[in-house]
Amino acid sequence: MSARYSRSLTLTDPILYSFRRCPYAIRARLALAVSGTAVEHREVRLRDKPAEMLAASPKGTVPVLVLPDGRVIDESIDIMRWALARSDPEGWLAGDDAELIAANDGPFKAHLDRYKYPERFAADEVDHRAAGLAMLQGLEKLLGERAYLGGERFGLTDAAILPFVRQFAAVDREWFAAQDVARVQGWLAAFVGSGLFDGVMVVREVWRSE
Repeated sequence: MSARYSRSLTLTDPILYSFRRCPYAIRARLALAVSGTAVEHREVRLRDKPAEMLAASPKGTVPVLVLPDGRVIDESIDIMRWALARSDPEGWLAGDDAELIAANDGPFKAHLDRYKYPERFAADEVDHRAAGLAMLQGLEKLLGERAYLGGERFGLTDAAILPFVRQFAAVDREWFAAQDVARVQGWLAAFVGSGLFDGVMVVREVWRSE
């Protein structure tokens, strides 16, 4: 898992609308970075979304990638696969477990949201925390069988899921540290301490149109 820095920006580079802390945007930036894909990064404020982003993708969520030919990719996993299909120097696509990613993006994300924002969903956060932990225990078992979720090398599945596990862990760090998921905790710590993660988490000024 290494940091890769892209070539110099040109006028024909894609435009990426992103928000630093969003796990969907984080995973898109990870794949763009590791593939060496240069983009015009436009950091947005989610409560004040730019008209240009909404014109490209009316659903109003990040990330949004606008290609030079006008095509728009506004699902993070699609951005990841698009970038890696162009260039995959570290073999991330070999570790693409679509079923595991779907479980993360569906049930795990639902439990995460209700654990983190119980008042927003009128939910019992303890129940959803327990359900999320049960899913992490499944990842713990996988990490006991192989080095990473997708195999023996860090790959797409790890990059797609880790930002959400990071968010889950951050809700109550002391509680998370006390759980019996040592492999998941180590896998997460290695990711958060990596140069690749540091590179995609640089603080940027909010973009504003001229």
